[in-house]
Amino acid sequence: MSATQQSSTATESQDKESRLKTFLREKAEDGELYFKSKFIADEVDLSPKEIGALMVKLSKSATDLEIEKWSYTSATTWRVQPA
Repeated sequence: MSATQQSSTATESQDKESRLKTFLREKAEDGELYFKSKFIADEVDLSPKEIGALMVKLSKSATDLEIEKWSYTSATTWRVQPA
């Protein structure tokens, strides 16, 4: 993979993460938000699998949001609230 391809992939990944984080901030603005990835996939233009991977990453890096896996029944339910 060339440096240009790597840079493009990194930029795309950051864009996806930024888009998801913005969505979560807006939805959790008034308090807690509970969701399953498959139900917000269309709204953030990501696959449920991409959302799941990004949620794990954001749960460790986002300082302005509290993110946790809430439950697992047919798919992970995430709980998000402002920090």
